[in-house]
Amino acid sequence: MSGDPLVSVRNLEKYYPVDTGLFSRTESYVKAVDGVSFDIMPGETFAVVGESGCGKTTLGKTVARLYEATGGTIAFEGQDITDLDGKALRQLRRDIQVVYQDPSSSLNPRRRIGAIVKEPLAVHDVGTKAERDERVAELLRRVDLPVEFRHRYPNALSGGQKQRVAIARALAVEPKFVVLDEPTSALDVSVQAKVISLLDDLQDELDLTYLLISHDLSLVKNVADRIGVMYLGNLMEVTDSRTLFENPVNPYTEQLLSAIPVVESGEQSLKPPSVEVRGETPDPKDPPSGCPFHPRCHRAFDACDAVDPELVEVEDGHQTRCLHDPGPKAEAVAEHRSDDVTQEGVTED
Repeated sequence: MSGDPLVSVRNLEKYYPVDTGLFSRTESYVKAVDGVSFDIMPGETFAVVGESGCGKTTLGKTVARLYEATGGTIAFEGQDITDLDGKALRQLRRDIQVVYQDPSSSLNPRRRIGAIVKEPLAVHDVGTKAERDERVAELLRRVDLPVEFRHRYPNALSGGQKQRVAIARALAVEPKFVVLDEPTSALDVSVQAKVISLLDDLQDELDLTYLLISHDLSLVKNVADRIGVMYLGNLMEVTDSRTLFENPVNPYTEQLLSAIPVVESGEQSLKPPSVEVRGETPDPKDPPSGCPFHPRCHRAFDACDAVDPELVEVEDGHQTRCLHDPGPKAEAVAEHRSDDVTQEGVTED
């Protein structure tokens, strides 16, 4: 895709203080998002994947300005929105909407479906009452729900129907950018494909741009244009969907892909993964030094526990965060391997 990005994120940080002791003093921080950068082009689906606790949901909510960033910048249509507040932030809400993971918790059980879908229109003072009612009917039809559902309460709907209502609500004010936070993970497998198909159709019809948050690599393979792989608050690899699955270059991505069950003859294969999946994710309150993934990495060497690599481009549009690939830290790695120079935090034998 050519042209200027719709969303541009640079060195984004979201830190949470860890308070300890009698007087609740802040002694450290959980770096849920730690210096993340990426662009999303108009009409694109950019997916962020990773294990639970990697920071992907925090990233999505920070980009949508539901959370305040600790550092870095977020630009939307070329405008810095990182510190917007008041009327300007309220106006931004029309362009950026969120569909949450669990529709049962994101819909007010005491309000009828029509009132739920209509609420954004009232908040942004869009149209007359009659025009809002007609807009609700249009939105329900657009997400393949009967107009009569406007009179029902959420508990009368299935999980898939509730998520369609949540999508209709997000589309009410005609946004340009939608953050999809695990939009199918709370749904039955039989319903997931229908919701994803609906989102795909709506994207084409309404020229929407998506940031898709997911832990399901099989899902994003079929719907994402590009994918960012996240680990402990860091993007480890970014490339287009096809390249990620056919030619991953980051060890963490290799382990994630290796963990996907292989289906053979209609049954899940029990053969061991081609790359060993090692250990558990470290405590984010006490992350490892150097490369955040090195304690679990099957390709780690001595420098990995001392040198924190940057996300660098290894070929056109393909970025990785690993000392095995060329980049700004390559010289530091060479010095470490030479045994002539002592790296900071590394002691020579």
